[in-house]
Amino acid sequence: MKQERMDKILAARTEYSRKDAKKLVWQGRVRHNGKIAVSPDAKVDLSADTLEVDGKPLVLGEHLYLMMNKPAGVLSASRDPKQPTVLDLVPAKYRRSGLFPAGRLDKDTEGFVLITDDGGFAHRILSPKKHVSKTYHALIDGPVTDQMRQGFAQGVALEDGTVCRPAGLQVLEDGPSPLCQVILTQGMYHQVKRMFLSYGRRVLHLKRVAMGGLALDPALAPGQSREISPQELSAVLEEI
Repeated sequence: MKQERMDKILAARTEYSRKDAKKLVWQGRVRHNGKIAVSPDAKVDLSADTLEVDGKPLVLGEHLYLMMNKPAGVLSASRDPKQPTVLDLVPAKYRRSGLFPAGRLDKDTEGFVLITDDGGFAHRILSPKKHVSKTYHALIDGPVTDQMRQGFAQGVALEDGTVCRPAGLQVLEDGPSPLCQVILTQGMYHQVKRMFLSYGRRVLHLKRVAMGGLALDPALAPGQSREISPQELSAVLEEI
């Protein structure tokens, strides 16, 4: 099993520097497998051991995968000097160096954002060659026509001439402002909004509800996140 120095792990899994991580150990604020740690260079098994800082457990897995229900008004970015980002919402116990959102949602779009420190996994789900689907719920300001259904199925031509890949379009709740489900296999800028706009429809509310075969956990309130299990990770990649 992979082992690493305690001070290195503490620096990677917290906001402390390597130097300050050593001080934490010397001050008796770190517990290793339930006992007060005495040496910052002690080896820690990432798959079997436990570490606590000031009584709070750290997540030690080599890589971390989080499902977040992003609220509107938050950027899908690692950092921004003026606006809140999804990483600002990550609970303290999950914070570690190298975290980033795997893919983006518009600032005013809600829903499923996958946050990880695994660049290889992110590349697999974001690669245009893989076609991992993203499912959205869109509330629009007018009825869905047969022309729109056919256009989405064939590939919508956007106003700038770009032709999208075929996409799924289904009406979930009919009415003057129907709720639609849209399934994409690509991720262009403002794509869902631009696709509907090609047919004179404006998106009033947009939420991503699934990535691949993994649906957003309905128990997650806006801004909340949780770890994704290995089985759930497989569901994200099941279409590749």
